[in-house]
Amino acid sequence: MKQTSQPRLSFWQVWNVSFGFLGVQFGFALQNANASRILSDLGADLHSLSYFWIVAPLMGLIVQPIVGAASDRTWNRFGRRNPYILFGAIAAAVGMGFMPNASIAVAIMAPMLFGGLMLAIMDGAFNVTMQPFRALVSDMVPAEQRNLGYSIQSLLINIGAVMGSILPFLLTNVIGLENTARAGEVAPSVIWAFYLGASVLFISVLWTVFRTKEYSPKDYNAYKGIDESSLQQEQAENKSLSQRIHGFFELLKSMPKTMKQLAVVQFFSWFALFIMWVYTTPAITQHMWGVDPKWFDPHYLASVGDIPEHIALAKGAAGDWVGIIFAAYSLFAAIFSIFLSKIADRIGRKLTYSISLLLGGLSYMSFLLFQDSQLVTVNLLITQVEVPTGALELLLPMAGIGIAWAAILAMPYAILSESLPAQKTGVYMGIFNFTIAAPQIVSALLAGPMLANLFDNYAIYIIVLAGVFMVLGSISVYFVTDHEEEALSAADLANAG
Repeated sequence: MKQTSQPRLSFWQVWNVSFGFLGVQFGFALQNANASRILSDLGADLHSLSYFWIVAPLMGLIVQPIVGAASDRTWNRFGRRNPYILFGAIAAAVGMGFMPNASIAVAIMAPMLFGGLMLAIMDGAFNVTMQPFRALVSDMVPAEQRNLGYSIQSLLINIGAVMGSILPFLLTNVIGLENTARAGEVAPSVIWAFYLGASVLFISVLWTVFRTKEYSPKDYNAYKGIDESSLQQEQAENKSLSQRIHGFFELLKSMPKTMKQLAVVQFFSWFALFIMWVYTTPAITQHMWGVDPKWFDPHYLASVGDIPEHIALAKGAAGDWVGIIFAAYSLFAAIFSIFLSKIADRIGRKLTYSISLLLGGLSYMSFLLFQDSQLVTVNLLITQVEVPTGALELLLPMAGIGIAWAAILAMPYAILSESLPAQKTGVYMGIFNFTIAAPQIVSALLAGPMLANLFDNYAIYIIVLAGVFMVLGSISVYFVTDHEEEALSAADLANAG
């Protein structure tokens, strides 16, 4: 079959393909910075937080391969990936509206359990939206623009993350909403942040859906060099459930070597990221604000009745500051994303990836160094706040974490996309999500017991452990095969000869 060259896209076409990711990450950022805070306010104890968070990667593990395989086979007037992107956005927006209002469900179930259920629904919907977005870039962007495509996606993801992370802080310190919560309830600033986040998510996804016209099956097959007749014959086969399951495991066994190698890197890096998202709030509340771990124990809280005002204020201030430092690492990631493509083109994707993870790991470890509790006034242009000096100094390691995050969002997908068969990009991208979900599930099962039994509920030490895992991820990049870099090296040797 004669292959037609896939057309290059303009910058703004590449931008539009990924623009909806801004809203998806806006929602993710709100979840990452506030889910532990919400669940703690609703009654979850410290070492059980990771068990609630397990629903997020579990939903990804279940949803993404199914959605990936389904979107590979979907062609209708709305497109191939766009129908799933839009449906996921609607469901995610609904979940974001309900989660911080879990206290209204007290007649049905415990608010803490309702909050966990909404977290599962919300994250499952995020995954329905996210997986087709990854495949959409691979579908629409030609190979020579792939680094640019995933770098723009990383940039938009981090713009959304900055906006989502900082929003509760802005609603408290600029708008004036209350940031403290009574027992069993959620702070008003967090509730309204989730409402606004749901709106941003939905609008940005609509932008991508209506501004990106996917290729027809005929054009797509021509651009990707796919034999249309054999593909139609394969898709026309009426396979039983057992045959489909068998076929799925055959895909797992036959996955490209590069995918297996990247899985090791993904395990270490996502194990670390999960710990950060779950335990940064209690870690800095304890380490910088000096709040004893007992104030995260629901049994102790029940024994003392009302939470003392200074403890409630400290927890509220620390929770808001987590939004600021998460916004900071996302901002650093967004800035680094601008240069990521050029850096990777200059020094290679593997070296860029490895150095980025190393910086992230060392930055996690450095959290332990920042413990100065002396209050300092910080001018954030839009408002002034007083925070412990150690908390302010945390902005420094956020740069390294941001660089690592930008690389994690772009480099593995850019490396992987070169080794995937075009007709199975969606299902393989879904399977690749196993390498994101599985380490988070392992982390969820192990982090809580380690925090309780090894670190006596002092969360700062488990952040240091996250740094160790990120450094191991940096080392494991060395063993990954990048087909594009190998091809370029071979070409250079041939030219030299």
